[in-house]
Amino acid sequence: MSMFEQLEKLCTVIAQRARVADAESSYVAKLLSKGPERAGKKVGEEAVEVAIASAGGKREEVISESADLLFHLLVLWQAHGVAAADVMGELARREGTSGIAEKKARSKKVEA
Repeated sequence: MSMFEQLEKLCTVIAQRARVADAESSYVAKLLSKGPERAGKKVGEEAVEVAIASAGGKREEVISESADLLFHLLVLWQAHGVAAADVMGELARREGTSGIAEKKARSKKVEA
């Protein structure tokens, strides 16, 4: 199974749990019941844990914490109605653009 197929499968499970699961029996439902702000906080916490594992040179922890980060990012997408295809479309739009040029273009949009 490709990485994208695995992410799509997980997105499907998260969407199903968001629709039908009880917050008492599903972590996804419980997290989503607390609103998108809580999902965002979890993404931040997990990102910090990945960074700490990286700084410590702990490969296995980087893998484990990265899985947690991706999972929570997918839950955040669900909370905001963002599909994986939306994000993949944005990445495709940026393809062939220098990261430096793309970042500069974003800075100009913020200033406007």
